[in-house]
Amino acid sequence: MKKESILLKIAQLKKVMRVTRLRMHKPAGGAKRLSCLAIILALSFTSCNDYLDVVPDNVATMEHAFKLRNEAEKYLFTCYSFLPKNGDGWFNGGLMSGDEIWLPQSSQVHWHPAFRIAQGQQNKDAPLFDEWGGARKGNDGRSNYLRIWVGIRHCNIFLENIRDEDKVPDLTLDERTRWIGEVEFLKAYYHFYMMRMYGPIPILDEAQLEEEPTAKRMPIKDCVNYISDLLDKSVEKLPQRIVDGNNQLGRVTQPIALAVKAKLWLYAASPLFNGNSDFANLRDKEGVALFDPAYDPTRWVKARDAAKAAIEAAEQNGHGLYEYRNDVLNLSEETKTQLNIRNAVTDRWGKEHVWALSNSYFVNEALCMPPLERSSNSNRFQMQGAWSAPLKIAKMFYTKNGVPIEEDKTLDYSNYMDLRKGGAEERFYIEPNQTTARLNFDREPRFYADLGFDGGIWYMKDGNETGSDVNTFFVKSKNNEKAGFGHFTNWSETGYFIKKLVHWESTTRSSNAPTWKQYPWPEVRLADLYLMYAEAQNEVEGGSPLAIEYLDKIRTRAGLMGVVESWSNFSKNPAKYTTQDGLRQIIQRERLIELCFEGHRFWDLRRWKLAAEELNKDITGMNILGKTVETYNNERVVFSQKFITPRDYFWPIGNWDIRRNPHLVENLGW
Repeated sequence: MKKESILLKIAQLKKVMRVTRLRMHKPAGGAKRLSCLAIILALSFTSCNDYLDVVPDNVATMEHAFKLRNEAEKYLFTCYSFLPKNGDGWFNGGLMSGDEIWLPQSSQVHWHPAFRIAQGQQNKDAPLFDEWGGARKGNDGRSNYLRIWVGIRHCNIFLENIRDEDKVPDLTLDERTRWIGEVEFLKAYYHFYMMRMYGPIPILDEAQLEEEPTAKRMPIKDCVNYISDLLDKSVEKLPQRIVDGNNQLGRVTQPIALAVKAKLWLYAASPLFNGNSDFANLRDKEGVALFDPAYDPTRWVKARDAAKAAIEAAEQNGHGLYEYRNDVLNLSEETKTQLNIRNAVTDRWGKEHVWALSNSYFVNEALCMPPLERSSNSNRFQMQGAWSAPLKIAKMFYTKNGVPIEEDKTLDYSNYMDLRKGGAEERFYIEPNQTTARLNFDREPRFYADLGFDGGIWYMKDGNETGSDVNTFFVKSKNNEKAGFGHFTNWSETGYFIKKLVHWESTTRSSNAPTWKQYPWPEVRLADLYLMYAEAQNEVEGGSPLAIEYLDKIRTRAGLMGVVESWSNFSKNPAKYTTQDGLRQIIQRERLIELCFEGHRFWDLRRWKLAAEELNKDITGMNILGKTVETYNNERVVFSQKFITPRDYFWPIGNWDIRRNPHLVENLGW
C-alpha cells in the first residue's frame, strides 16, 4: 500500500440509497432533531492502492455506524470523500470553465461540462457542472459524481453523533475533538465552495426530519459570517501539523483551515460580493435582499488579518516557497529557476503546499505534454498535448525585465509575430537555430517554465543520457511535425502547451509508454497566501510598501527584480506602484501569472468583476495548419467567447430545483 495515499484514496460512493431529507438552517426556529436515520452505504473495496472503505459495510443504522471507533472513522472518511477532485480537469470547474486552457475545437473527444461552459453553453434547463443537483459534471458515468449538499448532510450526521459522548465509547477525548474540528472544517469548506459558484446559498446547519425541500437562500453576509465562525471553531480543535506522515497526509490542519478562512474573506471583500449594485434586485420570496449594495471596507481588514494569520501558521509549521536545491545534474541557472517555478506545483507534498488534496492526484499530464524532439516515444495517444493556452495567456506574462510587454519601454512587442532565430544566449529557453515568434523571446522565467511552444526547450530529467539541460527536448509543432496538427484527436489548438503541470521527473524518453509522476493537487500554495495578503493590504493601505514586500518574495523566487526596481527602470509608467489603483493592477497581474493553470484565474476574474472584460475577448492562437515558420506564426481566431453580465457571474440553480422548492429564487438573468 502506498503510504502517502492510504488515508484519502477514496472512491466515489457507489450507492447512496435513500437518505432522510435534511432541512436548511433558518434564522430562527427549528425542528425536531434527527434521532435515527436509516441508510445503507455500500462501497466497492479493492486493494489499498485503489480505494478505502469510507462507510461501514452492511450497516443499516446510525446506531451501528457510531458504535465503535473503526466504523466512526470510516464515516469520517465519508465526509472527506466529497472534496472536489480538482486534480482531474474533468472536475475542476475553475480550471476549465474560463479562458486559460483551451481544447481542440474540431474534435470533442476531450470536451466535458466545465469546458462547455467556457464555450458559452451554460443553461438553466440542464445546468452544466451542476453542483447544486449533483448532475452533468462528467461523461462516461461520471455524472452525479460529487454532490456537495449530500456531503454537508453527512457532515451534520457525523457531528451530531460524535458530539454525543455516549457514542463511540472507545474514542479518546483528544481524537474526538480533532475529528469534530476536521468535519467542522469540511462543512465550512463545502459551504464556501458552493457560495463561490452560486452566490447566496442556503445554510445547511443541522440534520432535520423534513421530507419536502425547504432550502432558503441566505443573504451573502450571513453566509460569510456563518462559514467564518465555523472555521474559527474548527481551528481550535485541529492539529498544527501532520505528525504521522505515513498515514495522515491530506487530513486537515490549522494552516489549512486558516488559509480557507483567508480565501473566504478575500472573496467577501472583493467587488463581486462587496457593494455589488448589479445584484441589488436579487431577493428571496419574502423580499429579503441577498446582496448588500453598500460597500464595506472593513471586510478588507478582515481579509488582510486572516491572510496574515494563515501565513504565520503556515510558516511556523514548516511551509515555505519552494526552491530547487542539491543540484547534481549541473543545470544552468536558467533551468534551475524554471524548476523553482514548476516544482512549486508538482513536487509531491512539497513544503509550499499548505493544502494538497490527497484524494485527488493530478492525472492529466498526458493531455498537457506533446511528443518532443529527441524523444524516441512517438505514441501520440500517450503524449497528447491537447490542453493548450490561448495567445492572450502567453501575452500576459512579463518581459525579462519584470513588467508587462505593453509597458516595457526597452523591448518592442508591437509586432509580436515577427520571426526571430534562437541563438546561444537563449539556448536554455529556445532551441538554437530554431525560428519562432518575437513573442517568445525576452520573456520572464515563468513564461518558459509554464509554456511549451514551437522551438521552445522543454526540459525533463530524462531529456538525454546525463540529465543535462544541454541538447535536451524541445518542441516542433508546425503542421505535420511531431507535436503539430495532423493527429485526428490530439493537438494544441493554439500552439502553446501547458508545461507547468508536467512533473520534470516523469519518464518520457523511452520507446515504452511514459511513466507519469503524479502528485497531489495543490489546492493552496504559500504563494497564494502571500498574494492574498498583498492584495488585501493594498486595499487597506493604498500603495503599501508591505504589500510590495510580499510580492517581491514571489518575484525573487521567479527570477525577477522587485516591483520598485522593475517599474522604476523599465516601465512606461514608472510610478504605477505608488498608487492604490496602480498597485492593484500589478497585484492582480502577478496573481494571474503566478497561479496560472492552477484553477484560480476563473474565480479571480469573477470576484474582481473583470470577467466581463476578459471573457469577452477572442480566444486566439497560432495558425496550426501552417507548415512553414511564415505560415505558422500568424495569429488566428479560435473561438469568440461571450460573457453576459451580470448573469454569468453566478451559475444557474436550474429549473428542476427551482420548481421543486418554492422557497428558492434563481440567480439574475437565468
